[in-house]
Amino acid sequence: MAAANAPIAMKEVLTLPSIGINPQFITFTNVTMESDKYICVRETAPQNSVVIVDMNMPMQPLRRPITADSALMNPDSRILALKAQLPGTTQDHLQIFNIEMKSKMKSHQMPEQVVFWKWISPKMLGLVTQTSVYHWSIEGDTEPVKMFERTANLVNNQIINYKCDPSEKWLVLIGIAPGAPERPQLVKGNMQLFSVDQQRSQALEAHAASFAQFKVPGNENPSILISFAAKTFNAGQITSKLHVIELGAQPGKPSFSKKQADLFFPPDFQDDFPVAMQISHKYSLIYVITKLGLLFVYDLETATAVYRNRISPDPIFLTSEASSLGGFYAINRRGQVLLATVNEATIVPFVSGQLNNLELAVNLAKRGNLPGAENLVVQHFQELFAQTKYKEAAELAAESPQGILRTPDTVAKFQSVPVQAGQTPPLLQYFGTLLTRGKLNAFESLELSRLVVNQNKKNLLENWLAEDKLECSEELGDLVKTVDNDLALKIYIKARATPKVVAAFAERREFDKILIYSKQVGYTPDYLFLLQTILRTDPQGAVNFALMMSQMEGGCPVDYNTITDLFLQRNLIREATAFLLDVLKPNLPEHAFLQTKVLEINLVTFPNVADAILANGMFSHYDRPRIAQLCEKAGLYVRALQHYTELPDIKRVIVNTHAIEPQSLVEFFGTLSKEWALECMKDLLMVNLRGNLQIIVQVAKEYCEQLGVDACIKLFEQFKSYEGLYFFLGSYLSSSEDPDIHFKYIEAAAKTGQIKEVERVTRESNFYDAEKTKNFLMEAKLPDARPLINVCDRFGFVPDLTHYLYTNNMLRYIEGYVQKVNPGNAPLVVGQLLDDECPEDFIKGLILSVRSLLPVEPLVEECEKRNRLRLLTQFLEHLVSEGSQDTHVHNALGKIIIDSNNNPEHFLTTNPYYDSRVVGKYCEKRDPTLAVVAYRRGQCDDELINVTNKNSLFKLQARYVVERMDGDLWEKVLNPENEYRRQLIDQVVSTALPESKSPEQVSAAVKAFMTADLPHELIELLEKIVLQNSAFSGNFNLQNLLILTAIKADPSRVMDYINRLDNFDGPAVGEVAVEAQLYEEAFAIFKKFNLNVQAVNVLLDNIRSIDRAVEFAFRVEEDAVWTQVAKAQLREGLVSDAIESFIRADDATQFLDVIRASEDADVYPDLVRYLLMVRQKVKEPKVDSELIYAYAKIDRLGEIEEFILMPNVANLQNVGDRLFDEALYEAAKIIFAFISNWAKLAVTLVRLKQFQGAVDAARKANSAKTWKEVCFACVDAEEFRLAQICGLNVIVQVDDLEEVSEYYQNRGCFNELISLMESGLGLERAHMGIFTELGVLYARYRPEKLMEHIKLFSTRLNIPKLIRACDEQQHWKELTYLYIQYDEFDNAATTVMNHSPEAWDHMQFKDIIVKVASVELYYKAVHFYLQEHPDLINDMLNVLALRVDHTRVVDIMRKAGHLRLVKPYMVAVQSNNVSAVNEALNEIYVEEEDYDRLRESIDLHDNFDQIGLAQKIEKHELLEMRRVAAYIYKKAGRWKQSIALSKKDNHYRDAMETASQSGERELAEELLVYFIEQGKKECFASCLFVCYDLVRPDVALELAWINNMIDFAFPYLLQFIREYTGKVDELIKDKIEAQKEVKVKEQEEKDVIAQQNMYAQLLPLALPAPPMPGMGGPNMGGGFAPPPPMGGMGMPPMPPYGMPPMGSY
Repeated sequence: MAAANAPIAMKEVLTLPSIGINPQFITFTNVTMESDKYICVRETAPQNSVVIVDMNMPMQPLRRPITADSALMNPDSRILALKAQLPGTTQDHLQIFNIEMKSKMKSHQMPEQVVFWKWISPKMLGLVTQTSVYHWSIEGDTEPVKMFERTANLVNNQIINYKCDPSEKWLVLIGIAPGAPERPQLVKGNMQLFSVDQQRSQALEAHAASFAQFKVPGNENPSILISFAAKTFNAGQITSKLHVIELGAQPGKPSFSKKQADLFFPPDFQDDFPVAMQISHKYSLIYVITKLGLLFVYDLETATAVYRNRISPDPIFLTSEASSLGGFYAINRRGQVLLATVNEATIVPFVSGQLNNLELAVNLAKRGNLPGAENLVVQHFQELFAQTKYKEAAELAAESPQGILRTPDTVAKFQSVPVQAGQTPPLLQYFGTLLTRGKLNAFESLELSRLVVNQNKKNLLENWLAEDKLECSEELGDLVKTVDNDLALKIYIKARATPKVVAAFAERREFDKILIYSKQVGYTPDYLFLLQTILRTDPQGAVNFALMMSQMEGGCPVDYNTITDLFLQRNLIREATAFLLDVLKPNLPEHAFLQTKVLEINLVTFPNVADAILANGMFSHYDRPRIAQLCEKAGLYVRALQHYTELPDIKRVIVNTHAIEPQSLVEFFGTLSKEWALECMKDLLMVNLRGNLQIIVQVAKEYCEQLGVDACIKLFEQFKSYEGLYFFLGSYLSSSEDPDIHFKYIEAAAKTGQIKEVERVTRESNFYDAEKTKNFLMEAKLPDARPLINVCDRFGFVPDLTHYLYTNNMLRYIEGYVQKVNPGNAPLVVGQLLDDECPEDFIKGLILSVRSLLPVEPLVEECEKRNRLRLLTQFLEHLVSEGSQDTHVHNALGKIIIDSNNNPEHFLTTNPYYDSRVVGKYCEKRDPTLAVVAYRRGQCDDELINVTNKNSLFKLQARYVVERMDGDLWEKVLNPENEYRRQLIDQVVSTALPESKSPEQVSAAVKAFMTADLPHELIELLEKIVLQNSAFSGNFNLQNLLILTAIKADPSRVMDYINRLDNFDGPAVGEVAVEAQLYEEAFAIFKKFNLNVQAVNVLLDNIRSIDRAVEFAFRVEEDAVWTQVAKAQLREGLVSDAIESFIRADDATQFLDVIRASEDADVYPDLVRYLLMVRQKVKEPKVDSELIYAYAKIDRLGEIEEFILMPNVANLQNVGDRLFDEALYEAAKIIFAFISNWAKLAVTLVRLKQFQGAVDAARKANSAKTWKEVCFACVDAEEFRLAQICGLNVIVQVDDLEEVSEYYQNRGCFNELISLMESGLGLERAHMGIFTELGVLYARYRPEKLMEHIKLFSTRLNIPKLIRACDEQQHWKELTYLYIQYDEFDNAATTVMNHSPEAWDHMQFKDIIVKVASVELYYKAVHFYLQEHPDLINDMLNVLALRVDHTRVVDIMRKAGHLRLVKPYMVAVQSNNVSAVNEALNEIYVEEEDYDRLRESIDLHDNFDQIGLAQKIEKHELLEMRRVAAYIYKKAGRWKQSIALSKKDNHYRDAMETASQSGERELAEELLVYFIEQGKKECFASCLFVCYDLVRPDVALELAWINNMIDFAFPYLLQFIREYTGKVDELIKDKIEAQKEVKVKEQEEKDVIAQQNMYAQLLPLALPAPPMPGMGGPNMGGGFAPPPPMGGMGMPPMPPYGMPPMGSY
């Protein structure tokens, strides 16, 4: 059967390898296709990735680096589900990602492995584990929900599918298992069907299954069907069945009867089995797809076989439904994505013809609305009608495919049937059937509605329209309008009967809906008429409608000015204003006139509205001077000020402050310049100083920065307004730091009596000039002294203040200042009062009144300066009695006691509050011992040292220093720069320390001597303390210190101290002795304390006597000592001795150093003894490895074999490598053979020249590197047979191929290399490199085989590499062939032309040249053919005709002088009308005198130098050539030259035609005169007709009459009279019609003028109406002329009422 006639159409949508998918990943586990939208491929090489193929753009796959075990794309959206097994577990990690949002939606860790999963719906994933099935929703945070357990029949099955029905109430799981033992190749299928409602499972045998919904006649609810296919093997018989059964039959409803059918497998497909099933819901067909590519198609309702064919030669492993097409997608092993769809044009004829199943054909046509069953349906309908089975006929017509029976004829047929009494009319039965099936068409809807309207059942119409059962039309709306306008409007809208909809909205006065609807449907109604209509009844509605028009896209359809005039004509000022305010919001320059207009009408009628508009600031383009005048007249002075731009106008208006809000006036000043603002302020002050002062002050406050503070101050001072200055500066004061400003404000406040403000400013301000202010206040003599007190107190003028107050007898203010304002300044007040000789009683009383608030120190200082300290005795004693602990109080009291010598020692030792430093200083000159007492009490170290030094009190100083135990003090007194240090040390050693019983004091003193670096003094001190029996003789620390000090200062005493002292720290002192290089003393200390290791270290490291160390080791016999000796011997290179010592020490810890030293000294026998000892203690790989190596070095191979057979931890691999590197190949062979390292063994055998063994080892190693090394060794040894064995295993590796080739070639083994490569071609793993390298070798050494090799293996060659080889070896023919194969046609063409003797072939070159990319090669090819193959140049050029520049080709041939050679080519391309081609051909035609071809060329191709050609041939000897020249002149518009040439050759017809075509009257009349002169009467008559439109009648008659040729002119005269008579008739007719139109137009204008409402008469004369188009200025006079008709404004005339004439639009 031809594919075009097949009922199922197959096509290849895509091949996965074509988009970069490696064929190895086209498997069931790597490819998923959940719907017809996406294919998902999981790749694992060269890197882990997931490829997503969008079927809408399959050539643009999305590849993402993702590692997963499985990947599924959501059926509907770009959501990706990923599954990956957690390493080391059987658990799977599931994740869902939104690719578009680039975010993770959900994730879950399954406790068991998911063996299969699938999207069962766009929102649900089905997860199948080894035991259970789960559902996991992608919405919310839910986890997978377990649905059911797997049945036993699915154990050990591979799950291949899982599906659910649309309601998710039925689930089916399908798996496959190995077949029966008798027929294992037939795979067994198992199915588990599960009911969610019943929670029950049923196990069945099936390979594929799918769910479907089918509507059974008589049941309004669809039935759930399951179809499944099974192929079973029982008792040696194969049974293949398809089953269709209903699930969950509905009680009491008709059910679907079970169907089954056989699956017929051809004999060659007996082991084939179904792998997938898809059900087309569009056509109700079942598709069963088998593994080997068979397709079975069955009808769902009857299970009837429809079609079977093989759709794929390769196994199919994946299918997916193509729901929108009613077919399915399938993917086979080759990567083909196949689409199977129903061939709508052929399936019904196929079923009815090929299958002879008419019933199925009709059912298919009805279900799928398919063609092909028209005759059957019509015939069946007529039969039913003839049998009066009207119900069945109605159902058949309703379900007829493509609606072939739903025609007016069918309706008429049912109408013609007589109605039986008591029965439903057949027509109503027909309509009822249609309504239950779906929607009626327009004609059916109209007929049914007519019946319903006649019966007055409007509610049925409403229901049907709500259910969308009727197709709306304008006729239906007209019918329904008779009964219901609302319903009719709905019908008009659905039917898109726009004029009817607009009319209906207008009737309902829903004008806003008109705009919305018109915009939606793109209709343009008569907006002006609609607006006029609304204005008559609803002005506000008209405003809303106008605003809606203004917001229409594309602009308002009616001019804003026109709309405004319509409102104003009816005196609707407010409405016009509302409209204009809304439409003028954008504030555009072109709306300046309308802005002025809206402001004018409101300033005259409603000034408050105009004020609000101006306040809003929405306009900026109106006539500002005009509006300013109107504002002034209307009393809106603020607005007038804002609009005036001249100073005189502003000064005239601004004085009306009584009518201007002060705040507005202040704000206006902010808009003026500095000069204008000051001028206006002066005018306001001149007019009314008192009344306007507050405004001026406010202005000055607001704009002081712009006006300048100095200017404002000067203004107020000019009018001597201290009050204004006070108010102005009061606001500016807080932000100013100018001292002058602050002083002027204080001055103004003082002069205006604002004493409290003066007091506040002097108290708070920090910027006034204190001196100046103080002087002003003293001169002003204010009754309140507080301002002066503030100034003097803050700025330190207290003495001046005190003097002023005392001299002015204002003692009360002095007491108040001291007691309340600033008691801290009382000492200054007291001092000034003492200077002013104030009585002491007043001063004492003043002091006592303040008491504790008084600062004592400055008070004492002031009194002490004036020798009046005793004045304070009573005050100080009073404070002490009150419990004062103030230092200054007690200091002062102490000074008084010391001066009076009233037992000062008692005071100094018992008083805890005085300052020792102050009082001590006071005592120094009076009694130094008192000063020492004071300083000791206060620990005043510096002062005490100074006073004792100055007065030689060193014993006191020594006792004080020892008692203080202060490190800093010790450092100071023991400083070498202290000239009294020796006296102090003597007193410390002789007196202070011997007297001390405190260890801390002794320790501090010793430490101080150490810090001061006085070792000799320290030794002297310590000997006195330690060696002379004292309390500190056995002190551990002091003994340590004595020895350490001696080590540092006097080493000769150290040995004596070591022998005499026992209680010291031996280890620590020994280390110090070592550091001090007192090695014998250190050795003695370590021996005394039995520290043998440290002692031997001294001998080894410091004294460097190994002999003494060995002797000492023999004496003490300690392992640790022998270890130290061994290490030293090892360092000195005495390796054998060191090994002996290590063995004595039984020490295995230093084996690494011993091994290293032994290898350096080559004492391997000793090393063996040592390592055998070490192995008994440690199990280290290094030890065992080194032991093997030592055996090898002393050639004890037998011990090596015995050792490696024993348990050991040697790193044999490393040992073997080391032996190999040091050429100990025999030992290495033993190691490598033992550890089976065949690679190393092979290389070792190569070194031993054992090549056969090396090849055998390499075969076991099977490593490219090993093969390569053995191969190269065999080549060097000329063992080519063995080398080839190795080479074949090397060259299969791409990276090693070139190295092998170069190795062979470098040694001249060319034939052997070629033999190797030829052998490699037959390898299973032969790759492109082998074929390419063999090609290169052929090119170099055997060129005769090269072309055959290239042609045989062109697809397996690395062509660029072989191209380079051929180019180097100059094999041009082969090089050309390779360039063609590599699509480098430019290089191929260049090669052919450069090496034509070998490479050129005409047919091949033609194929090449049309594919080159470089345009220059075309012309190079032209030159090439011209030089070498001119006979074939036309053939070549014809191939390039569409690519070359023809002009350039012609230039090449012209320069070469062979233009005629390419004539056939030029003829072929002349259709392009190229100038160069045309001129070349014309030149050839002229030379060949081929005038016919020349004229044809000129007619068809006009792109050439016409005048040049004409001039060239106008004198040609051939007459026809000269005719051609005349023809060319005519075409070029050279009429005179053409006519002259024609007359010259007596071609009068040509001359007449030329004159006629010229359109020039003079030429035609000159030709007439020429014919008369020549006596050519017949030519004269002919010329009159040919040039009829050009010849003037009077000229023609005159010439004919004068020359007696009237008879020849008479036919022309008759024709002229007839033409002009017709023209006069037409003119008269047009005139009459024009007069009628003028009368009609005048009547319309009168009607329009009668309806005009002259709004301009309402306005005052101050607002002249703007002139409108068509209105003259000078003729207006004092009144107003009527406006022109609306047509003068670019719009049609507007009648007063009704619709405008439609012809106007």
